Amino acid sequence: MGKDVIVACDFASAEQVFTFLDKFTGRKPFVKIGMELFYAEGPQIVREIKKRGHKIFLDLKLHDIPNTVKKSMSVLSRLDVDLCNLHAAGTVRMMEAAIEGLTRPDGTRPLLIAVTQLTSTDQESMENDLLIHEPIDEVVMHYAANAKKAGLDGVVCSPLEEGKVHERCGADFLTVTPGVRFADGDIGDQKRVMTPAEAKRIGSDYIVVGRPITAADDPVAAYERCVAEFCD
Repeated sequence: MGKDVIVACDFASAEQVFTFLDKFTGRKPFVKIGMELFYAEGPQIVREIKKRGHKIFLDLKLHDIPNTVKKSMSVLSRLDVDLCNLHAAGTVRMMEAAIEGLTRPDGTRPLLIAVTQLTSTDQESMENDLLIHEPIDEVVMHYAANAKKAGLDGVVCSPLEEGKVHERCGADFLTVTPGVRFADGDIGDQKRVMTPAEAKRIGSDYIVVGRPITAADDPVAAYERCVAEFCD
């Protein structure tokens, strides 16, 4: 898998997501299926989108005791997704258990990445709400190092921390960066953001883009603009 734009299909129903995906008659975007859509439609929505030829990032952010995560990942591994994730805050042991569960009998598995800190989290909220008083970039680096130690393929992180993650964990350690907005767009509830061109410049492997594409007047044009800025 190379550098790519992942479209966050944060819709509430199969009807809404297929109405959106039907607009793409040419290039089929790599899509993210998050909790809203998965909880509304269940595993079948993953199978249906996969049949249409899309790569899938299943964004469920597992975080539980190691045995529960292991069993859950074993179930998710049967859905033939390309990428899935969990919370790095669940500890190294939990991440190791996730790898065990995700690996199929033939040794194959989807890519697995860890969420470090959500892009809606800033230093103030991390200190006041989570009682974590270290600088946010140091927390992200520590979580990323733990993910690498556990055998994961990469992390979800803000574009603002992406370069440091590669410095700490190596060029082959994947960085998936949400919080991407066009320079002339609204940042919404994201607090740590970057444009596609900036994300390309600093070396992000994948960017996740939601509302700037899904809420655009012309989603296909917005997607192609994002691909041009980030991939070309």
